Amino acid sequence: MLRRLALATLATAAAGTAGLGPLPPLPLLSPPDTLTVTIAESGRPAADGTFELTCDDRAGGTHPDAEDACARLEEFAKEGVNPFKAVPQDAFCTQIYGGDAVAHVTGTWQGRKIDAHFSRVNGCEIDRWENLRPFLPTLGQ
Repeated sequence: MLRRLALATLATAAAGTAGLGPLPPLPLLSPPDTLTVTIAESGRPAADGTFELTCDDRAGGTHPDAEDACARLEEFAKEGVNPFKAVPQDAFCTQIYGGDAVAHVTGTWQGRKIDAHFSRVNGCEIDRWENLRPFLPTLGQ
């Protein structure tokens, strides 16, 4: 093992003195944010369904408001906030019911795997949903 390491070091040094010079560092390539959101039971047929969203140099996918949704997610990224984090189990939430709507989000955001569920069963969950607009649709109460 040490012999291979020594040979690799010598080969690298020889390449550097042969006029090749050091190789430039490789740029860090990060994959684009790619999310799938499924909305059900919203009471708005146009809002229900499965939508794809890709946020890279420009917004794309089948999400009905891709550009604004990507802009909202970028705001969270700049703030260092994970909007997909679940409400803590011990949170005190108002017992306000916001309807039957549910959402399931999967994919990759900021290099993290996302598998998040949203509902509107209490004040904390409603706030979590509303905070993600327009990524999640606006729903009347």
